[in-house]
Amino acid sequence: MLKVFLVEDEIIIREGIKNNINWEQEGFQFVGEAGDGELAYPLLQKTKPDILITDIRMPFMDGLELCRLVKQEMPEVKCIILSGYDEFEYAKEGINIGITDYLVKPVSGAQPLTAVKKVGKLVEEERQQREFLETFERERRENVELEKQKFFRRLVSGNRPVSSLLKEGRELGMDLAANRYRIVLFQIFSGGDVEGYSETQNEAGRAVEEMAGKMPEILTVELGLEGWAFILKENGEKSLKQILSEFLEKLRKTVEETDRNLEYFGGVGKETERISELGRCFEEANRAFAYRYLKKRNRIILSGEEPVGDDEGVEFGSLNAEGLNRRAIEQFLKTGLKSQAEDFLNEYFQSFGKNIQSLLFRQYVTMDMYFAAVSMTEQLGYHSGELAARCKNTQDMSAVFATVPQAKSYLRRVLETVLSMREEASQTTYHSLLEEARAYIEENYDNEGISLNTVAANVNLSPNHFSTIFSQETGQTFIEFLTSVRMDKAKELLRGTSLKTAEIAFSVGYKDPHYFSYIFKKTQGCSPREFRSRE
Repeated sequence: MLKVFLVEDEIIIREGIKNNINWEQEGFQFVGEAGDGELAYPLLQKTKPDILITDIRMPFMDGLELCRLVKQEMPEVKCIILSGYDEFEYAKEGINIGITDYLVKPVSGAQPLTAVKKVGKLVEEERQQREFLETFERERRENVELEKQKFFRRLVSGNRPVSSLLKEGRELGMDLAANRYRIVLFQIFSGGDVEGYSETQNEAGRAVEEMAGKMPEILTVELGLEGWAFILKENGEKSLKQILSEFLEKLRKTVEETDRNLEYFGGVGKETERISELGRCFEEANRAFAYRYLKKRNRIILSGEEPVGDDEGVEFGSLNAEGLNRRAIEQFLKTGLKSQAEDFLNEYFQSFGKNIQSLLFRQYVTMDMYFAAVSMTEQLGYHSGELAARCKNTQDMSAVFATVPQAKSYLRRVLETVLSMREEASQTTYHSLLEEARAYIEENYDNEGISLNTVAANVNLSPNHFSTIFSQETGQTFIEFLTSVRMDKAKELLRGTSLKTAEIAFSVGYKDPHYFSYIFKKTQGCSPREFRSRE
């Protein structure tokens, strides 16, 4: 229901307009009145009407000045001016302000309602257009982010021609042309012993993306469960070193200002002058990034400056029955990826320094990791012997401990096997979550406000996490799935009812029938009318 506010210094006229219209019956809400602009202004800020009716000549603050102030603060408000015949030239100044309509005094009974209805129709049309653009932009952003992820993987794979990468990047709004590059991998964690998703994480993520978006030297790629990849570009105005220093400081500050309980970790690759070497830069960043499982968080590590034997290192004399750095192993098994297993093991072994050369110590490390892996599989619901069966532990274990490379090779197989088992177990969990999400969409597809965020909140996942899982498991983006559900329902109504296209659009969650027709033709290859007329 559109809100109307009236400002008129002549009380008889004001009462006449206010009382001679049954506002609610006509589809409007009369939210306030005032005798001049000065009194009206604070009330307008509070009530935020859609339509303002104001006399042009009033004491203290006239109607034009009031409309000018309102338009500056609330540009979507439509203003209707009441003016006398002798004020017409004065009223023409309102064109520059954006006055929507004029009523010349004396005002007859039907005139105000006619004017308000005409302006109200314009308000509704503009509101629908805004909603259309917002919906279109929301869908476009989700698809673009997924395309950026795919493009980034191609970019660092080293298998694409540079000319092709430059063209693909431009199409996604990512201009890769620069003198030098660096890659920063970055992730935000809940902090402390808190696991899983927290709303403050999402808030911090939005703040980080907004901050990076304001730096023209930064290209941002959202990597779902793995955080973000940032490509830093040097184009001559600032050195890459300056850009990196400024960006890392802003990253730290942005997360800390959101919530000091949050934790973060980053890895930075060495600079390169060539797009074709970004794969190498990514690998370096990823190796540094692997320390997030081994070292204290709230740090960003540069490739080539990885901490070795620091205050978190393990000394042989400090070994105890509870294992060494067990938390790092458990954390990796919970959140790591198979592609990261080798880097994790390299950094884990490196953290022990010369101790790892001791056969006895290497046996301890290997068995400690193996027992942590068994514990993880049991938590996932597997039998304790399942890991051994899958790893085919029939070989002479003394050969496993014989050298560092052999120990790493064996443990890599163990880690990758556990991560595969975790993926299998998660399929059941994800299947349940996705079924819940699908059910929610099926029940709420007709709600125009349904979005990735609302569905993610319903299944208690972050939007990024949910989007990644949904796409991986269904082969469709959230928007594609929602649209397919809506189109199926629309086709049922087109075939089985005599409802008008506008009514069907509203029934399947589209307030704007034009946008519905556009989406229908885009996805079905014909207009709703053509679909209905087919035999």
